[in-house]
Amino acid sequence: MELCRTAAAFSWGHSISPSLGFSQRLSTCERKGLRVYCAVNGSASGLSQKENQMIVSVTGATGFIGRRLVQRLLADNHSVHVLTRSRSKARLTFPAKDFQGIIIAEEPEWKDSIQGSNAVVNLAGMPISTRWSPEYQDALRLRMLSLIPRIKKEIKQSRVRITSKVVDIINNSQDEVRPKVLVSASAIGYYGASETLVFREQSPSGNDYLAEVCREWEDKAFKVHKDVRLALIRIGVVLGKDGGALAKMIPLFNLFAGGPLGSGKQFEISFQKANKILQNQEIHFQDANRTPSNVMFSWIHLDDIVELIYEALSDPSYKGVINGTSPNPVRLAEMCNHLGNAMGRPSWLPVPELALKAVLGEGASVVLDGQRVLPARALELGFTFKYPYVKDALRAILLGN
Repeated sequence: MELCRTAAAFSWGHSISPSLGFSQRLSTCERKGLRVYCAVNGSASGLSQKENQMIVSVTGATGFIGRRLVQRLLADNHSVHVLTRSRSKARLTFPAKDFQGIIIAEEPEWKDSIQGSNAVVNLAGMPISTRWSPEYQDALRLRMLSLIPRIKKEIKQSRVRITSKVVDIINNSQDEVRPKVLVSASAIGYYGASETLVFREQSPSGNDYLAEVCREWEDKAFKVHKDVRLALIRIGVVLGKDGGALAKMIPLFNLFAGGPLGSGKQFEISFQKANKILQNQEIHFQDANRTPSNVMFSWIHLDDIVELIYEALSDPSYKGVINGTSPNPVRLAEMCNHLGNAMGRPSWLPVPELALKAVLGEGASVVLDGQRVLPARALELGFTFKYPYVKDALRAILLGN
């Protein structure tokens, strides 16, 4: 409770000399030389803080981005509902003793969780980089290539189905329990590939497989209720140590890394090692050694994409399509250069295209075909990237600084 009030024309501050000995938080108002000190009951501050706390339902919470987002929300004392298809898997990721601020809800419970939330973050979907999945390995090993279109179909349907389910729950909710914000993920695959074009949020969609996935994915999100603020984030290649493309690429690059002491013999051994690793997939590198070093690589550090999602939850200015990429895309050769330096392997032999395809599956097209995507909207909104340059991002990931 405020102990004094002043005219609205007064300008307020929040500083006072501690020597006055007040035990309560004090504010000052000042006009034409008159200064009035006002004590504010501590409970008012606590109430304000409580009002700013969110209850956020998250699909895809056990994934690479989702895990870090949950940690970020809990660090600011927000409550999190983990929407999952497997309670046991979610509990392994978020053990109760370490994550006391979360509620785990399986699909039949999603409705109650979403209707009890202020906001929803939709990150769910089968990873596009499915080459190492058991289904993909079985299809290749048994030469059952007819299964691969089914896997690609599942990649699309996993995104479309979950997004549609979340949007339907939101739309069918009564006004008083409907979340006010939906932050839904998409991907820069929406734009297709180009060696010359620069893609911003208003750029048209491409016409390849990933563009088709993203269009259908986004179409479902755009059907959310008109009173719900939608932020749709098209995410680039996320760099982090414990998942994503980089975690898959580092072992592969190690195989092909040269260095001042490298030789043709060492290169030959690298091929042999890589072939052995992939022997169950009937893939051999000598058939395709084209190196995709000149393509553009639109990336973002894990910390930055998590912070962008966090801002989209809390800042009403964040709405519509927002590109989740660094403001400084680089050529793949430059990225590999910095990666080598950070790993203490400054010189590199080329990594064949087929090797990357073997590791990244359909997701390899994001790396191999090239896109120059800029976060124009995020920059307009004043978002500050912690890691705007790939050199600093890679050093932070690999060296922990």
